[in-house]
Amino acid sequence: MVHLTRRGLMATSVAAALGASVTGVASAEEVAESDTPGAPSVKGDLKRLSTTAFGAEVTGPFVFDDGSLLYSLQHPSGENPEPFNRAAVGYFSGFQFEFDGSNDDFTEVGIPDTQEKQSEVRSTVGDYEILIQGREPINGEESRLGVTQTPDGTDITQSNFAGTQYGAAATNPDCNQFVPTDEEGTEGYLFTNWENSPGCVSRVPISRDEDGEWSADPENAINLTNTESLRAHGGTRINCYGDLSPWGTMVSAEENYAHPRVNLTNTVTDIVEAGSGDGLVGACQFWNRPNPTEVGDAIGTYADDGDIEGAFYPQGLFAMSGVEFLAYYLGADTPTGQDGETNSELPIDDVYPNPYRYGYFVDFREPTADEPEAVKYYVMGRASWEAPDFQGDERTVYGCSDGDSKGIYKFVADEPIPSYDDPMDVAGTLYAPKITNDEASDADSGTRSSPAEVPLEIDWIQLGHASNAEVESWIAEYDDVTQVDYLDTHAETDWRDDRAAALREADLEVIENGNRNYVTNDEIVAWAEQYDERGPDGVDEDLRKIPFIETRAAAKEVGASIEFNKAEGVDSVDDSAPGDFVYFGISEFNDDLADDTGDIQMDRVDGGVVYRGELERDYNVSTLEPVITGPDFTDGPQDADDALRNIDNVYTMRDGRVLCCEDGFGGPARSYPNDGLYVYQPDVTVDVQSMAVANGGTADLPVIASSLPTGFAGAQFTVSVTDPDVATITDVEFPEELGLTEEAISSDGSAVTIRVADTERNVQAGGRNVHLAVLTVRGDATGTTDLRVSVEQMDDESGGAIGAEGRSGVLVTGPPAVTGGDAPTDPDDDGLYEDLNGNGRLDYEDIEILFSNFDDDSVTLNESAYDFNENGQLDFDDIVELYEEVN
Repeated sequence: MVHLTRRGLMATSVAAALGASVTGVASAEEVAESDTPGAPSVKGDLKRLSTTAFGAEVTGPFVFDDGSLLYSLQHPSGENPEPFNRAAVGYFSGFQFEFDGSNDDFTEVGIPDTQEKQSEVRSTVGDYEILIQGREPINGEESRLGVTQTPDGTDITQSNFAGTQYGAAATNPDCNQFVPTDEEGTEGYLFTNWENSPGCVSRVPISRDEDGEWSADPENAINLTNTESLRAHGGTRINCYGDLSPWGTMVSAEENYAHPRVNLTNTVTDIVEAGSGDGLVGACQFWNRPNPTEVGDAIGTYADDGDIEGAFYPQGLFAMSGVEFLAYYLGADTPTGQDGETNSELPIDDVYPNPYRYGYFVDFREPTADEPEAVKYYVMGRASWEAPDFQGDERTVYGCSDGDSKGIYKFVADEPIPSYDDPMDVAGTLYAPKITNDEASDADSGTRSSPAEVPLEIDWIQLGHASNAEVESWIAEYDDVTQVDYLDTHAETDWRDDRAAALREADLEVIENGNRNYVTNDEIVAWAEQYDERGPDGVDEDLRKIPFIETRAAAKEVGASIEFNKAEGVDSVDDSAPGDFVYFGISEFNDDLADDTGDIQMDRVDGGVVYRGELERDYNVSTLEPVITGPDFTDGPQDADDALRNIDNVYTMRDGRVLCCEDGFGGPARSYPNDGLYVYQPDVTVDVQSMAVANGGTADLPVIASSLPTGFAGAQFTVSVTDPDVATITDVEFPEELGLTEEAISSDGSAVTIRVADTERNVQAGGRNVHLAVLTVRGDATGTTDLRVSVEQMDDESGGAIGAEGRSGVLVTGPPAVTGGDAPTDPDDDGLYEDLNGNGRLDYEDIEILFSNFDDDSVTLNESAYDFNENGQLDFDDIVELYEEVN
């Protein structure tokens, strides 16, 4: 989340000095065009719980089992009064969320309208008590909290080493996750990310006393980055947000902004076709250049001299800060000249970090051991990861990549991740999104849609399949590359004779043809060509590495929608299940989301958008609906002061509410400069589950409320079948907890109106997935019909309206049983019923049943179910097609 966007690319010194966000500030021309309908707006309730101290982002929220809340004070201004002038992690003394699904458990804090208020952390729920602060002595004073060390124990700081560092050491605490060590959850370890390069993850023992107050034990804290387990992976960099895995471990995300090899939405094919990367090449191509951050100034010189067409900024170059410090973390010697003096102009020639070892999710297995085992999930793709979200199936992971023209990704493991004895054996498939709905890209019509009003429909493009060990073996091929290789490979002049001339020649060669020390442009283009011809599983063995270690470049080559600007948050409830929501925070909806190219072309909302997607039964997300839209920066303070601006971390509590953190320091629109922590209370959703039912059979369909806030009194809603020729509603049953119930089914079975009242106050307030009714639906003909829910009224115990909305389901009516046994099923959800014997899988008996009953009415009257060659009719080739599927 420490980042630059396209409009702030040259302000690298500011970002380096602050360790802070330099948000995109729209030009006057852009602002004039961005008076966007629905900005700002909220579908639900949004309430400000806290504002943070001047200069700081709100990061790393965590809610304990008892409802206690903490978050990080990231890079506050040193001009603030104590203790708000130093990076820290603190909690709100005396406050606990009630987990009842309602924002009534706290009073909103006002805006900070004085300098005094702007210089401190504020809330109405309790004092912000500091637990830990960066650079405190820890571990018997052998190290300092959040400060990475060399193998011999030297602190890696700018006072000890020459060169650049991404944010001053231990100034950027971000993600916090708590792993308990007792059943009551009152003792355990607080894991904290430190968003610097070299990066750091610390583990601090903390405990809660009988009065509910928390305290830390720095004496027994450790920096996990200084352990041999993580050093063996090359260490880590820019540790941003993370997640608590379903198996109870801290997973840290590496926000490796330096990974782009091509600027913005350009592709590697564009470079190859142009015959040059002039103006197109990204920062990663200069990874092993001596003093890599200085290439920006060098490019300006080359442009002035006429060697290239014009000056340009390689995307992600600002994040090259700290790369050379990583070499010292790994044990490299500081280059020295013939006089024995340190000379930072000389190339590092002994140990240098491999770029393909950074930009992953890092899981700290055995979190309570003396030294937890660090595992990098290389197989989940390489990006500038802001955060992962591990789903309750323990297989599906969503990730968001921060920065301009980046993406969201999905990984699905073959088996539950903790079931692998060796985490290096974790295997699965990596996906990138494709936005498919026309409303998202209607700029050619002369009018642009507002992102507040248009959901994004997603198809997931498969990039490749591999195991963690396979990807690590591909990465290891580049472990021995150093800065000397950059000069020796790309320059004709021997750098030992003329260092300046060799560096110039190497730079110009890399701009022209790419860095040949790493994956080449030709390899990426070859992979894409084979992908188009043979599919993701048909590429040559030596090219399978491309989508896993050059993820963004590969996704763009195959047409994925890598247009998101600053995807800074993704989260769902810890034990997520189908029907739950995954929230995605897009900090700025501008640049390539709002230009005239690509799959998304809508109005600007510089204040960002929060989307949510409902988990389907296979944990897929296919639609992102906007639920919070920020100010578009044409709004005045009267609108923007209380709106969510530039979403950062999102944290979903167990009652379905969402903590929304801001990263908008220094942006326009508001009357005050501070970032805040908001709590989003979503509208209640009343949802009927999608299901399949046999023709002539019946199925029970639950009607479920996503959550119910305090004091639910009752509701009235209608469920309708859009095509009553396919299915009809025949009966309704209610849970015993509801005191009064009533239903009215229409004469044709196409709809039912339901009224319920919780007369005994039995419904659990704040409970998730509350059953309101169960419908019995009969399949009357093979086909598909929508099930629509309309909520007419939902009230609380005071008579006030509860915000609620209906959501649709789908009912698929399949063919009846062919042989009198179980009804056929569609095991792969492709609309064809391969499983004729109804045992849940495809086998030889299914072929025999189809062959023996080919003229039976159960088959001939349901030809769409058995048209396996998809020619619109039943024929013997359908039997052959089914046979080939089995074989």
